Amino acid sequence: MIDIIRSANNISFFTVITYLLSTFVVIFIGSPIHEYAHAVTAVKLGDPTPKNMGRTRLNPIAHIDWVGALLILLFGFGYAKPVQVNIYNFRKPKRDMALVGIAGPLSNIIMAFVFYVVSSLLVTFIPTFFQTNLGYYVFLFLNYIIQINISLAVFNLIPIPPLDGSRLLSALLSDRNYFKIMQYERYFSIALLLLIVTGALDYPLLGIRSAIFNLFDFLVFWN
Repeated sequence: MIDIIRSANNISFFTVITYLLSTFVVIFIGSPIHEYAHAVTAVKLGDPTPKNMGRTRLNPIAHIDWVGALLILLFGFGYAKPVQVNIYNFRKPKRDMALVGIAGPLSNIIMAFVFYVVSSLLVTFIPTFFQTNLGYYVFLFLNYIIQINISLAVFNLIPIPPLDGSRLLSALLSDRNYFKIMQYERYFSIALLLLIVTGALDYPLLGIRSAIFNLFDFLVFWN
Protein backbone atom coordinates (compact mmCIF):
# COMPACT_ATOMS: atom_id res chain seq x y z
CA MET A 1 0.00 0.00 0.00
CA ILE A 2 2.83 2.40 0.84
CA ASP A 3 4.41 1.71 -2.57
CA ILE A 4 1.06 2.35 -4.24
CA ILE A 5 0.60 5.63 -2.40
CA ARG A 6 4.14 6.72 -3.34
CA SER A 7 3.32 6.16 -7.02
CA ALA A 8 -0.20 7.59 -6.83
CA ASN A 9 0.13 9.38 -10.17
CA ASN A 10 0.47 6.03 -11.94
CA ILE A 11 -2.34 4.07 -10.32
CA SER A 12 -6.11 3.99 -10.45
CA PHE A 13 -8.86 3.49 -7.90
CA PHE A 14 -9.28 -0.09 -9.13
CA THR A 15 -5.57 -0.78 -8.64
CA VAL A 16 -5.90 0.16 -4.97
CA ILE A 17 -9.02 -2.00 -4.59
CA THR A 18 -7.24 -4.91 -6.27
CA TYR A 19 -4.30 -4.54 -3.89
CA LEU A 20 -6.60 -4.42 -0.86
CA LEU A 21 -8.49 -7.54 -1.96
CA SER A 22 -5.26 -9.47 -2.51
CA THR A 23 -3.99 -8.33 0.88
CA PHE A 24 -7.17 -9.54 2.58
CA VAL A 25 -6.68 -12.94 0.91
CA VAL A 26 -3.17 -13.15 2.35
CA ILE A 27 -4.24 -11.93 5.82
CA PHE A 28 -7.26 -14.21 6.16
CA ILE A 29 -5.96 -17.25 4.25
CA GLY A 30 -2.18 -16.99 3.77
CA SER A 31 -1.26 -15.99 7.32
CA PRO A 32 -3.46 -18.67 8.97
CA ILE A 33 -1.94 -21.32 6.70
CA HIS A 34 1.53 -20.03 7.64
CA GLU A 35 0.86 -20.41 11.37
CA TYR A 36 -1.05 -23.67 10.86
CA ALA A 37 2.06 -25.06 9.17
CA HIS A 38 4.14 -24.16 12.24
CA ALA A 39 1.58 -25.73 14.58
CA VAL A 40 1.09 -28.99 12.68
CA THR A 41 4.85 -29.44 12.21
CA ALA A 42 5.43 -28.98 15.95
CA VAL A 43 2.71 -31.49 16.82
CA LYS A 44 4.09 -34.01 14.31
CA LEU A 45 7.51 -33.64 15.92
CA GLY A 46 6.14 -34.44 19.37
CA ASP A 47 5.05 -31.14 20.95
CA PRO A 48 1.30 -30.99 21.75
CA THR A 49 1.46 -27.34 22.87
CA PRO A 50 0.06 -25.81 19.65
CA LYS A 51 -2.83 -28.29 19.61
CA ASN A 52 -3.63 -27.59 23.26
CA MET A 53 -3.69 -23.85 22.46
CA GLY A 54 -6.07 -24.28 19.52
CA ARG A 55 -3.54 -23.46 16.81
CA THR A 56 -3.95 -26.63 14.73
CA ARG A 57 -6.94 -25.20 12.88
CA LEU A 58 -7.32 -22.80 9.98
CA ASN A 59 -9.72 -20.38 11.67
CA PRO A 60 -8.18 -16.94 10.93
CA ILE A 61 -9.22 -15.58 14.33
CA ALA A 62 -6.93 -18.12 16.00
CA HIS A 63 -3.91 -16.85 14.10
CA ILE A 64 -4.26 -13.20 13.10
CA ASP A 65 -2.28 -10.54 14.94
CA TRP A 66 -3.97 -7.26 14.04
CA VAL A 67 -0.80 -5.17 14.26
CA GLY A 68 0.96 -7.65 12.01
CA ALA A 69 -2.04 -7.65 9.67
CA LEU A 70 -1.90 -3.84 9.46
CA LEU A 71 1.78 -4.07 8.54
CA ILE A 72 0.91 -6.51 5.74
CA LEU A 73 -1.75 -4.10 4.51
CA LEU A 74 0.56 -1.08 4.55
CA PHE A 75 3.94 -2.58 3.68
CA GLY A 76 3.25 -5.96 2.06
CA PHE A 77 4.90 -7.96 4.83
CA GLY A 78 4.17 -8.52 8.51
CA TYR A 79 3.36 -11.35 10.88
CA ALA A 80 0.62 -13.33 12.64
CA LYS A 81 0.40 -14.61 16.21
CA PRO A 82 3.51 -16.70 16.89
CA VAL A 83 2.79 -20.36 17.57
CA GLN A 84 4.01 -21.26 21.04
CA VAL A 85 6.07 -24.44 21.28
CA ASN A 86 7.90 -26.24 24.07
CA ILE A 87 11.32 -27.18 22.75
CA TYR A 88 11.75 -29.77 25.52
CA ASN A 89 8.98 -31.91 23.98
CA PHE A 90 10.95 -32.40 20.78
CA ARG A 91 12.97 -35.57 20.23
CA LYS A 92 15.79 -33.61 18.59
CA PRO A 93 15.25 -30.08 19.97
CA LYS A 94 17.63 -28.10 17.73
CA ARG A 95 16.68 -29.80 14.49
CA ASP A 96 12.96 -29.86 15.26
CA MET A 97 12.88 -26.21 16.29
CA ALA A 98 14.48 -25.30 12.97
CA LEU A 99 11.94 -27.43 11.08
CA VAL A 100 9.07 -25.70 12.88
CA GLY A 101 10.62 -22.34 12.03
CA ILE A 102 10.98 -23.09 8.31
CA ALA A 103 7.49 -24.60 7.93
CA GLY A 104 5.64 -21.26 7.89
CA PRO A 105 7.78 -19.44 5.29
CA LEU A 106 7.83 -22.61 3.17
CA SER A 107 4.01 -22.61 3.14
CA ASN A 108 4.08 -19.04 1.81
CA ILE A 109 6.52 -20.01 -0.95
CA ILE A 110 4.30 -22.95 -1.91
CA MET A 111 1.21 -20.71 -1.99
CA ALA A 112 3.04 -18.15 -4.11
CA PHE A 113 4.14 -20.86 -6.53
CA VAL A 114 0.61 -22.27 -6.81
CA PHE A 115 -0.78 -18.82 -7.65
CA TYR A 116 2.11 -18.30 -10.08
CA VAL A 117 1.25 -21.53 -11.89
CA VAL A 118 -2.44 -20.60 -11.99
CA SER A 119 -1.61 -17.15 -13.34
CA SER A 120 0.73 -18.60 -15.97
CA LEU A 121 -1.84 -21.17 -17.11
CA LEU A 122 -4.56 -18.54 -17.42
CA VAL A 123 -2.32 -16.22 -19.43
CA THR A 124 -1.28 -19.12 -21.68
CA PHE A 125 -4.72 -20.59 -22.39
CA ILE A 126 -6.95 -17.49 -22.37
CA PRO A 127 -4.61 -14.68 -23.42
CA THR A 128 -7.37 -12.57 -24.96
CA PHE A 129 -9.07 -12.29 -21.57
CA PHE A 130 -5.98 -10.66 -20.10
CA GLN A 131 -6.07 -8.03 -22.83
CA THR A 132 -9.32 -6.72 -21.34
CA ASN A 133 -9.59 -4.34 -18.37
CA LEU A 134 -11.07 -7.08 -16.17
CA GLY A 135 -8.33 -9.49 -17.18
CA TYR A 136 -5.68 -6.92 -16.29
CA TYR A 137 -7.02 -6.57 -12.75
CA VAL A 138 -7.39 -10.33 -12.34
CA PHE A 139 -3.72 -10.69 -13.33
CA LEU A 140 -2.79 -7.86 -10.97
CA PHE A 141 -4.75 -9.51 -8.16
CA LEU A 142 -2.91 -12.81 -8.62
CA ASN A 143 0.43 -11.02 -8.95
CA TYR A 144 -0.08 -9.11 -5.70
CA ILE A 145 -0.91 -12.35 -3.86
CA ILE A 146 2.28 -13.92 -5.21
CA GLN A 147 4.41 -10.92 -4.24
CA ILE A 148 3.01 -10.60 -0.73
CA ASN A 149 3.41 -14.31 -0.01
CA ILE A 150 7.03 -14.22 -1.16
CA SER A 151 7.67 -11.08 0.89
CA LEU A 152 6.14 -12.72 3.98
CA ALA A 153 8.32 -15.79 3.54
CA VAL A 154 11.54 -13.81 3.10
CA PHE A 155 10.66 -11.32 5.85
CA ASN A 156 9.91 -14.05 8.37
CA LEU A 157 13.22 -15.76 7.68
CA ILE A 158 15.13 -12.73 8.99
CA PRO A 159 16.98 -14.10 12.06
CA ILE A 160 15.56 -11.53 14.44
CA PRO A 161 13.16 -12.43 17.30
CA PRO A 162 10.22 -12.91 17.15
CA LEU A 163 10.42 -13.86 13.44
CA ASP A 164 10.72 -17.46 12.26
CA GLY A 165 14.35 -16.96 11.34
CA SER A 166 15.17 -16.65 15.03
CA ARG A 167 14.05 -20.27 15.46
CA LEU A 168 16.55 -21.32 12.86
CA LEU A 169 19.22 -19.76 15.07
CA SER A 170 18.46 -22.41 17.67
CA ALA A 171 19.92 -25.01 15.31
CA LEU A 172 23.06 -22.95 14.69
CA LEU A 173 23.90 -21.48 18.08
CA SER A 174 24.68 -23.00 21.42
CA ASP A 175 21.81 -23.00 23.91
CA ARG A 176 23.63 -20.40 26.01
CA ASN A 177 24.06 -17.95 23.13
CA TYR A 178 20.58 -18.55 21.77
CA PHE A 179 18.83 -17.86 25.07
CA LYS A 180 21.07 -14.85 25.64
CA ILE A 181 19.84 -13.38 22.34
CA MET A 182 16.21 -14.20 23.17
CA GLN A 183 16.48 -12.11 26.33
CA TYR A 184 16.53 -9.04 24.08
CA GLU A 185 13.49 -10.06 22.02
CA ARG A 186 11.56 -6.93 23.02
CA TYR A 187 14.32 -4.64 21.74
CA PHE A 188 14.67 -6.64 18.52
CA SER A 189 10.92 -6.21 17.97
CA ILE A 190 11.22 -2.43 18.28
CA ALA A 191 14.20 -2.38 15.91
CA LEU A 192 12.26 -4.52 13.45
CA LEU A 193 9.32 -2.11 13.44
CA LEU A 194 11.72 0.77 12.78
CA LEU A 195 13.26 -1.10 9.86
CA ILE A 196 9.79 -1.67 8.39
CA VAL A 197 8.50 1.88 8.87
CA THR A 198 11.66 3.52 7.51
CA GLY A 199 11.64 1.30 4.42
CA ALA A 200 15.12 -0.06 5.17
CA LEU A 201 13.97 -3.57 4.27
CA ASP A 202 12.33 -2.64 0.96
CA TYR A 203 15.29 -3.05 -1.38
CA PRO A 204 16.76 -6.22 0.16
CA LEU A 205 13.33 -7.87 0.08
CA LEU A 206 12.76 -6.69 -3.48
CA GLY A 207 16.02 -8.26 -4.62
CA ILE A 208 15.27 -11.61 -2.99
CA ARG A 209 11.67 -11.52 -4.24
CA SER A 210 12.93 -10.97 -7.79
CA ALA A 211 15.28 -13.94 -7.44
CA ILE A 212 12.39 -16.17 -6.33
CA PHE A 213 10.28 -14.93 -9.26
CA ASN A 214 13.15 -15.91 -11.56
CA LEU A 215 13.21 -19.36 -9.94
CA PHE A 216 9.46 -19.71 -10.54
CA ASP A 217 9.99 -18.69 -14.16
CA PHE A 218 12.65 -21.39 -14.52
CA LEU A 219 10.48 -24.08 -12.91
CA VAL A 220 7.38 -23.28 -14.98
CA PHE A 221 8.94 -22.35 -18.33
CA TRP A 222 12.18 -24.36 -18.27
CA ASN A 223 11.29 -26.21 -21.48
